[in-house]
Amino acid sequence: MASDNGNFSFDNGVLPKIQTNGAGSKKPANGICHDDSVPPVKAQTIHELHSLQRKRSAPTTPVKEGAGGAAFATISEEERQQLQLQSISASLASLTRETGPKVVRGDPARKAEGGHAAKATPEHHHYITPTISVSDSALKFTHVLYNLSPAELYEQAIKYEKGSFITSNGALATLSGAKTGRSPRDKRVVKDDVTTEDLWWGKGSPNIEMDEHTFLTNRERAVDYLNSLDKVFVNDQFLNWDPENRIKVRIISARAYHSLFMHNMCIRATPEELEDFGTPDFTIYNAGQFPCNRYTHYMTSSTSVDINLARREMVILGTQYAGEMKKGLFSVMHYLMPKRQILSLHSGCNMGKDGDVALFFGLSGTGKTTLSTDHNRLLIGDDEHCWSDNGVSNIEGGCYAKCIDLSQEKEPDIWNAIKFGTVLENVVFEEHTREVDYTDKSVTENTRAAYPIEYIPNAKLPCVGPHPKNVILLACDAFGVLPPVSKLNLAQTMYHFISGYTALVAGTEDGIKEPQATFSACFGAAFIMLHPTKYAAMLAEKMQKYGATGWLVNTGWSGGRYGVGNRIKLAYTRKIIDAIHSGELLNAKYQKTEVFGLEIPTGLNGVPSEILDPINTWEDKAAYKETLLKLAGLFKKNFEVFANHKIGTDGSLTDEILAAGPNF
Repeated sequence: MASDNGNFSFDNGVLPKIQTNGAGSKKPANGICHDDSVPPVKAQTIHELHSLQRKRSAPTTPVKEGAGGAAFATISEEERQQLQLQSISASLASLTRETGPKVVRGDPARKAEGGHAAKATPEHHHYITPTISVSDSALKFTHVLYNLSPAELYEQAIKYEKGSFITSNGALATLSGAKTGRSPRDKRVVKDDVTTEDLWWGKGSPNIEMDEHTFLTNRERAVDYLNSLDKVFVNDQFLNWDPENRIKVRIISARAYHSLFMHNMCIRATPEELEDFGTPDFTIYNAGQFPCNRYTHYMTSSTSVDINLARREMVILGTQYAGEMKKGLFSVMHYLMPKRQILSLHSGCNMGKDGDVALFFGLSGTGKTTLSTDHNRLLIGDDEHCWSDNGVSNIEGGCYAKCIDLSQEKEPDIWNAIKFGTVLENVVFEEHTREVDYTDKSVTENTRAAYPIEYIPNAKLPCVGPHPKNVILLACDAFGVLPPVSKLNLAQTMYHFISGYTALVAGTEDGIKEPQATFSACFGAAFIMLHPTKYAAMLAEKMQKYGATGWLVNTGWSGGRYGVGNRIKLAYTRKIIDAIHSGELLNAKYQKTEVFGLEIPTGLNGVPSEILDPINTWEDKAAYKETLLKLAGLFKKNFEVFANHKIGTDGSLTDEILAAGPNF
């Protein structure tokens, strides 16, 4: 299967079908890969929380031509709007109610004050006559505020949501409550006849099962809560900038903050697209202010984030952290897109002036954001992408940037993107001037900014590009034994993509800091739905088909582990990335390292040749060999969970991936 030059080939140019035989688990799996959740806020009351904040001093798109499409195209505009309102109303109807609440476009309270009634809200209210099968809660009149503008959402948040303020730079600062990060151990996926076979279950998987009945119980709880409110917010938006494969999503939420967050993060629809929106492909019911019932089957806390792929629905209870919506939709795309033979990727992506596209994979601290942000290149996206036969496309319409220790000097693009329309989560600001202190961690270290991608000056709009030329895997190796850059063949690319390695630095009680290896399959294990080998095989197939080259770039230490050696200079790493973009590294001379068998260049302009082979930078060669074998052992141990999943009928592809790992 491997040719003499080390390249990867497939019989007839087609990948063998991958069999996934993982078993399910009725309780949360131990050691969910790359758990990026954060501790809850320690505040016991809402007043304590506020004091921390302020310093005193079935897919229907695209519409195909045919009977259905023709019939839809011939209806009148009035009928089209009526269908749209019925679709929204149905989304908010519980399973025991016949209709949902009334849809309006503005704030009914504000319009009532001015004496002008909205055209979409007639004065008479139509009530359903109560029967035994209908709850009295159906009589509650709830306004649905539909696709409000950022300015309107600012008004709603500041007027009705305690803890919402306009900062000095014009952004909306708000609080996400006790949860300031995702709750991966409370995420559930309905396990049915289809998902039992399709999804990755068991050890190492982020997918924790629940049954259909429990999902419907939580759904009813969420919908009843939303319908008990005076008003809720509805966003109709898109995912995926590729017009042939975009997904229509509807987000129903109780907070203006959540509505503005998703307005920024999803692709914004034009007024004409909203008129033709119809029934969404996926719906989120965000009732995060209301807890789940802890005594419900499968529940382990008052938080539950539930996905039902058959119903195309997601329910959020017990957490107001907005990132749950963003990453929940990303998980859904990790299921829906591969069904269309489209690869979903947790990566950054940029494009050069000559049209060369690069993908950047990397966990926290590897420099993914820094290296993919390049003023000489156009930004296609910072986090979530699809790779189809049409090329690469951003899934989202915005960016979700970390704000801790943000400065204008280090991250000018992010700094300048924080302005009117941007949501600032859990930041601390000066009470009088409203100037944000990005160094303050009083609420959480996971402070964030969500803004439309067009706030970045060199963003490419629309966010699509040709097929990637380079696939760059970033690792911050605190052990100090990986080379600054290695060229990978396809088997090695699959191995390191599945591994998703970086090393963090953890403190001990004695004050000694040792590197801690972290592995996250496909560089995003918390969000993938299928077995990692499926995504890796699709990546290799597309790389081979479109001629992309794989690279492993170490942005971590050289000359010794953390505390002994030094971190590789950012200037050298940038020279390496520039040489990858320009094609200079493709023409370099290479030699192979021991143990990992990596191809490393013998020389590169602008980078000292002695650092290209890590053994040269270690004074203690025995310590280098010992550390190298230690890291190789960690790689092998991590990969054991994947080694039993055979790819193809004879498992030869699995064997070749394993052979591409460390050999000792």
